[in-house]
Amino acid sequence: MTTRRAFLQTAAAAPALLRAQQSRPNILFILADDLGWGDLSCYGNTRTQTPNLDRLAAQGTLFTQFYVNGSVCSPTRSAFMTGRFPARNHMHGHLATEDLNKKRAMPNFLDPKIPTIARALRDAGYRTAHFGKWHLGRGPGAPMPDAYGFTHHMSVTSNETRFTEGGEGFRARSTKWMVDNALEFIRQDPGKPFYAQVWTLLPHAPLAPTPEQLKPFAKLQPAGGVPWPGAPQIYNASLKDLDDQIGRLLSELEKDGLAQNTLVIFSSDNGPEDIHIANASHSAFGSPGPFRGRKRSLYEGGVRVPGIFRLPGRIPAGRVENRAVVSAVDLFPSLAKLGGYSEPTSVDGENALDVLTGASRARAKPLHWEWRFNVAGYAVNRSPVLSMRDGDWKLLMNPDRSRVELYRIPDDPMELNNLAGANPDVVRRMSERALAWQKTLPPGPMDPEAGATGWRWPGGR
Repeated sequence: MTTRRAFLQTAAAAPALLRAQQSRPNILFILADDLGWGDLSCYGNTRTQTPNLDRLAAQGTLFTQFYVNGSVCSPTRSAFMTGRFPARNHMHGHLATEDLNKKRAMPNFLDPKIPTIARALRDAGYRTAHFGKWHLGRGPGAPMPDAYGFTHHMSVTSNETRFTEGGEGFRARSTKWMVDNALEFIRQDPGKPFYAQVWTLLPHAPLAPTPEQLKPFAKLQPAGGVPWPGAPQIYNASLKDLDDQIGRLLSELEKDGLAQNTLVIFSSDNGPEDIHIANASHSAFGSPGPFRGRKRSLYEGGVRVPGIFRLPGRIPAGRVENRAVVSAVDLFPSLAKLGGYSEPTSVDGENALDVLTGASRARAKPLHWEWRFNVAGYAVNRSPVLSMRDGDWKLLMNPDRSRVELYRIPDDPMELNNLAGANPDVVRRMSERALAWQKTLPPGPMDPEAGATGWRWPGGR
């Protein structure tokens, strides 16, 4: 039985509890699909128009060295969720059919027993929601997002059954649908902090923008009376809709008075798609910026992506951070700390809150990647199997040492000048660590073409 004194104590504490909840920032994590580092005008692209994302960057901090931990979607998404390198989660490639997953020694879904950022923030008192692309498991036995800590969800590439994902024109208008659902969730309980993921389908192929979306880019129509749009027109139309809908979401946050206490994160899951992939052969106009590599590659263009963070009063506005290396695995420990949850210990990332809020320092932990499969596209983009970033150095190598490449990334971000021969001590130190890390990973098959350039030299070189 509650005594009058206990009741009064609880009532007196309630405003303080409410203030504590409200003082913790809301978190909105927007993740684009197959968007390249060089796709946004704020990252230097003079051929695109992304005014809303440019404004977000101007109001916050733009990181030029933000990395994801996989070169395709499912591995990267698992890293964002768990703070662990994807291979540790058995996520070596994208989740597909049961047969293909089994062939690749992969599960059919991310293990829901692994701690996640959504579950941590939910336990810390946040409302949690996921809207949009999931791609962490679908089909028989795959859990819904609520098994990973989300109190609300409306997802695609999942077992969601409340709408028709493949309806005509859905992909072209999908970002609006996600934003509408996110706004409905955000407005349900404004007195409690929220963590919301809006993971878009755009600009992942196949792209089929509507005639209305194509119209502003009519000048990009192929010359010579060709009656169909070209890749620049298709991609720019899709990118503009993505930017428009994100702008609408940000504007609504401002109207609702939530923008000042909401951390907004914008990134992408990997580099841009390659034109050699069939469903992108008409639209693969995405830009990796100045970098070598695209989706699937471990060169910079495959794993270095936009990273924009805005939180008024805490994250410096108008800052372009060129030194700090921040990664997808850092989000779990950083956001957990920001949200009042004890910092997780079983993660590969590090707490980067000080970097997000203004510090410029070298990261403490190295980054590791493994890609066990073929890399589509031109030979120059086909990276070795393993990669490691430690300080300014980046090592790429095949486990049998048939290819060993070493680059000093701040001086050579395009990865054109292989310094392995001139720095044997650095190669020895980093290769030992990279191979030791690989030995800790779950076993699985390696494609015969993994780590090969895919080029047949005349005369059998």
